[in-house]
Amino acid sequence: MPDHRGMTGRAKARTALVVVATLAVVGVGSVMVLNASAQTAPGSTQAQVPAHNMAGMQLGSAAQAAATNDVAGAGPVTELDKTFLVKVRQAGLWEIPAGDLAQTRASSEAVKRAGLHLLDGHSHLDQLVREDAKMLGVTLPDQASAEQQGWVRRLTDAQGLEFDKLFANLLRESHGKIFATIAEVRAGTQNDVIRRHATQANQTVLDHMTVLEDTGLVDAKTIADVAAAVNPPAK
Repeated sequence: MPDHRGMTGRAKARTALVVVATLAVVGVGSVMVLNASAQTAPGSTQAQVPAHNMAGMQLGSAAQAAATNDVAGAGPVTELDKTFLVKVRQAGLWEIPAGDLAQTRASSEAVKRAGLHLLDGHSHLDQLVREDAKMLGVTLPDQASAEQQGWVRRLTDAQGLEFDKLFANLLRESHGKIFATIAEVRAGTQNDVIRRHATQANQTVLDHMTVLEDTGLVDAKTIADVAAAVNPPAK
């Protein structure tokens, strides 16, 4: 006959093992749940920013600080650099309205096209010059010079072919003169921000001179006047 006492002892042993194993599983599960709760609980720092992300944030902050230092250490800003930024700002303040007038008053499609180039180029430069001036602590004017405002009034009073010729020559002369200033600044500035700005302005002004010349309306006298202004004869 079977030994019931032996079977009872073995059953008790198996029961004890099952209980121990169950407790172990429950314990591991509890630890996992607790860890998951810590990672997902609202307001938990660990849940919101994992450790590796925190390190990335710290590196990002350091990089931002370094970028700020780079701007501050971009180089000295001379009076010529400041004058250059002022001239770029003033150019946009009258050439954007001039480009806009070309769309309604010009009779030539080439002049209208040149006006669109002015609108696009100086809109971009105007945003850039305001950003760079703020970065470098340079005060910019809020209006064009008195002479430039006079040019806008003359364009406003003109129409058709008269407008076309006036537009092409006024704008080509103005661009030719500032083109020489840009070259001087780009060649001699020690400031990285000004150097970058002069490079952009150079490309924009060169494009504008080209489309103005493409109208076929720029007079030889206009070119001669620019040459005399930027390279005055030796005394």
